[in-house]
Amino acid sequence: MLKQRVITALILAPLLIAAVLLLPTGYLAIVLGLAVAIGGREWAKLSGIDNRSMQLVYALFLLICLAGVYYYLPETWLPGVMAASVTWWLYALFSLTRYRTDQDSAVSTPIRALQGLVVLVPAWLALVSIHRILSTGPGLLLFVLILIWSADVGAYFAGHRWGRHKLAPQVSPGKTREGVYGATVAALICGLILAWWLDVGMPQLPLILLLCLVTMLFSVVGDLFESLLKRQQGLKDSGTLLPGHGGMLDRIDSLTAAAPVFLFGLILLGVVQ
Repeated sequence: MLKQRVITALILAPLLIAAVLLLPTGYLAIVLGLAVAIGGREWAKLSGIDNRSMQLVYALFLLICLAGVYYYLPETWLPGVMAASVTWWLYALFSLTRYRTDQDSAVSTPIRALQGLVVLVPAWLALVSIHRILSTGPGLLLFVLILIWSADVGAYFAGHRWGRHKLAPQVSPGKTREGVYGATVAALICGLILAWWLDVGMPQLPLILLLCLVTMLFSVVGDLFESLLKRQQGLKDSGTLLPGHGGMLDRIDSLTAAAPVFLFGLILLGVVQ
């Protein structure tokens, strides 16, 4: 499994990095939109939509929503949309802390499908909006990806080496608190690199480190929320598209929460107006 994960990552990572650094924002939005639509089809399945045609209809509707947001959403609305997305993820965190398998009450299919739009559309918008920040956008978007990848790697190795205490055993038994500690170390190292790259002074350094730490923590929430959906549907992975990783949603679940949180933080810090 680890070998497959590494091979798939070695193929996809350079392609994604090249797309982020070389493509204009409009073309990158299309690439990311297709990835999100694939994830949307998988979300439809996790929502309880078993008919494949209806899953494709859901993915198509998601694409239409992305296009509408790209062309018609006023830029002045961006902070509000990101604030709403962060609020949603705070609610998701609250729901995860209260989840009990012996008291599981499945959310209805229409509500879960609607939640998919609430999760995926702002995440895509955040990634695209970060990329189009003048001069630093592609670098900042690449940093977000590296932050999440580094946190995943830190969590994986720390969890396997020292993992003893389960983080959320009723949602995702494989995740440990020690894994989160490893991810925290990775996030803080990334934060120091970001502060150096942005050439920020001491007054802003703690805020940059805090932003990276909070972004990492919400990436865990995104991961756990998708794990909850899979558990409720009795599935191990959201799909089989990516060998060793599962489906597209399994790869972007962390980003769905991390990207809006990171962009909202940049807005609060004044990096994005």
